[in-house]
Amino acid sequence: MERKTPDASSPAPKLRTPAQKQLLKRQQELEYWKRHSKQLRSRNLITGLTIGAFVVGLFSYTILSVRQEKIMEEIDDEAKIFVMKGPRTGANS
Repeated sequence: MERKTPDASSPAPKLRTPAQKQLLKRQQELEYWKRHSKQLRSRNLITGLTIGAFVVGLFSYTILSVRQEKIMEEIDDEAKIFVMKGPRTGANS
């Protein structure tokens, strides 16, 4: 039994072992990642910056809101004191 080596001109498909198929698939995946790694890196950077900007904005808004609540409480306290003392008129000042 002679075994023929497949030529480029032979119409018969190459028979590959599962290990060869896996190796070929891994090589194709590696080539894909090499070609698209720069694009993926830039997308990840944009996504990270967007999420970071959202977090910083939310944190700033929260701090500003709490600060305004404290200011409003101080104004309310001053208003209560003013109401308790009564209005300042020429007769009671």
